[in-house]
Amino acid sequence: MSLGKVYLVGAGPGSLDLLTLKAFQLIKEADVLVYDRLVSDEIMALAGKDTLCHYVGKQESDHTLPQDEINKLLVEYARHYKKVVRLKGGDPFVFGRGGEEVTELVKNHVPFEIVPGISSSVASLTYSGIPITHRGVSNNFFVMTGHTCSPHGLEEIDWFALKNIATIVILMGIRNREFIASNLVLAGKDKNTPVAFIEKATTKNQRVSIFTLGEVAAGKSKAQSPAVFVIGEVVKFHYEWNWFMNEIEKQAPGVSIG
Repeated sequence: MSLGKVYLVGAGPGSLDLLTLKAFQLIKEADVLVYDRLVSDEIMALAGKDTLCHYVGKQESDHTLPQDEINKLLVEYARHYKKVVRLKGGDPFVFGRGGEEVTELVKNHVPFEIVPGISSSVASLTYSGIPITHRGVSNNFFVMTGHTCSPHGLEEIDWFALKNIATIVILMGIRNREFIASNLVLAGKDKNTPVAFIEKATTKNQRVSIFTLGEVAAGKSKAQSPAVFVIGEVVKFHYEWNWFMNEIEKQAPGVSIG
């Protein structure tokens, strides 16, 4: 039996404008689109009228399909369709579990291709006027997940190893933000270090909230998922470099932009 091809495609951080040209073309040509929660309606609107769209989105305590079932679903679709696009927010390999899907495809001898996408771990900062690195301020950064499948995942992190990282970016970290901030403070990171929460990055509903690490540890921060959690002195540039939300304000005067 001839098998189709599965394309693991990064949909970027949210904005339609930030799709790669290759992702744009594959979405338009797909026979099947298997897509996640963070893929925007604007991006999904690119799909052809005859494209089969299968939602497999996940959020905490609410998984449409377990990951193992998603892996098998891709194989099954490849047995019946020529071009199967697995569409993921951000990049397929930045905490997107793309590796597990590739493993299943390889095991079943299904042809595949991986199309990188712009990760929110960088793009959300850029769209908030926060440089992930800046000469004299930050010459390194660390990206981590704030949510793990292991019940002791975050407890096993070497927090002392992170205290001297200039910029820490945490994806899926809203629920555990107090735990993360408290452990960093206990490990010796300055409690006055600026923190930003970037909600719905790169979209017209983007919102940035700024606190100190100590305030987050004390439960004084507010933010809603999906949001990127950023820790470091680079956060201070947001006040002067807030280009994207300034553009939103010009287009819709009076909106709340954080």
